Amino acid sequence: MSEPRISAAARRGMERLAEHDPALFELLEREDERQAEVLAMVAASSVADGTVLACKATSTTNVTGEGYPGARFHAGCEVVDDIERLAIERAKAAFGAEYANVQPHSGTSANGVVIFGLLRPGDTLLGMDLDAGGHLTHGSKASVVGQYFNAVGYGVREDGLLDYDEVQRLARQHRPKLIICGTSAYPRVVDFARFRAIADDVGAALLADVSHVSGLIAGGAHPSPVDHAHFTTTSTYKQLYGPRGGLILSGRDANHALPGRDVTPAELVQRGVFPFFQGTPDLSAIAAKARALAIVATPEFAALAGRIVETAAALARSLSGRGYPLVTGGTETHMVLVNVDPMGLTGLTAERALGSCNIVVNKNRLPGDRHSAFVTSGIRFGTNSLALRGLSPGDMGECAELIDTVLRAVVPQGERKFTLADDVRDAVRARVAEICDRHPIPDAPVTERRSAT
Repeated sequence: MSEPRISAAARRGMERLAEHDPALFELLEREDERQAEVLAMVAASSVADGTVLACKATSTTNVTGEGYPGARFHAGCEVVDDIERLAIERAKAAFGAEYANVQPHSGTSANGVVIFGLLRPGDTLLGMDLDAGGHLTHGSKASVVGQYFNAVGYGVREDGLLDYDEVQRLARQHRPKLIICGTSAYPRVVDFARFRAIADDVGAALLADVSHVSGLIAGGAHPSPVDHAHFTTTSTYKQLYGPRGGLILSGRDANHALPGRDVTPAELVQRGVFPFFQGTPDLSAIAAKARALAIVATPEFAALAGRIVETAAALARSLSGRGYPLVTGGTETHMVLVNVDPMGLTGLTAERALGSCNIVVNKNRLPGDRHSAFVTSGIRFGTNSLALRGLSPGDMGECAELIDTVLRAVVPQGERKFTLADDVRDAVRARVAEICDRHPIPDAPVTERRSAT
């Protein structure tokens, strides 16, 4: 039996890349090796399955297809139309949505479609402050959103928990046309029903940005906003283990007019993605989204989602037991946010020191942070990639021990520089290598291997 065209093309392409561009091929090999040899604990990332990566490297990238299935502005789209339809149906099934748009190039693009489609320059929106755990697109002045609209921010209480009373008060005071919930650096469950009640009270539309927890939602390990929010947005790489890209979903409100408008969420998004906000869709990314969403809809993925939450809770307990102050005191998601300021460290020095030991994390601002966003007082841990490797809650004590070993050995030299003894770095690197050897990145989809316990 002859080799399928798609397989032959992929094999030949990689062989030709190695032959004709060895410099680039070597860099790609090095990156693959790097990922295999580090404990990736960045909360905003996961590990795309090999079948997802395969979809990205197909001839679908050769197709230009502005528009939607059955209504393209270019010919030759018969097959990619079916691919996009498949991705749409799988997105709706995975999240219990009535409507899905799979074309956004990122979670940021997905938010932009909704915000710029719904609001006019100067209109008021209410979103979570960046320092409290919100995202740039929720109204930060560093984003185009914060510069084109009157963005009012809400925050958290002294205990780090969302201040719903403040949200209610600000909503009644400012009467926003849009309220944004969902977070980028908040380790607790958001009460989407309460946000909807606040939005209804002031006649606002509600956008839930669940980029960080969409895998938990699809896996049944976190409440869903799809039938509470008018719009739900997510990226597809953070926790859906998919390609770079975004989704926009709508539930029971999909085909009902928005507050004070004569347009439905589905109509606004459909014309907002194209032609208003984007041009040609990335059809190879849409194929990869379809594959990732098929995996997400399985019982095996639900087990993975549960393990993500359990390992994060175990990591939080282990770090807290070693004296590290946690924002909100713990976690209910995949994320653990730690304040390193009492140790005399900054988030930047902690990130760099851990990174030098092959423990990859990211710095993060905290509520009331005295440092800039380039320095910060916090570090953010996530368990998406650890759980996929098969690490269990029982392994988190060892991970916390290694983190603690590094951070207590760091000698800060101001906000940005530090020293770390070579023997400490070497010892931790060796331990990390042992963990990675015991728990390698899997080379088969979660549906084809036995779920870790």
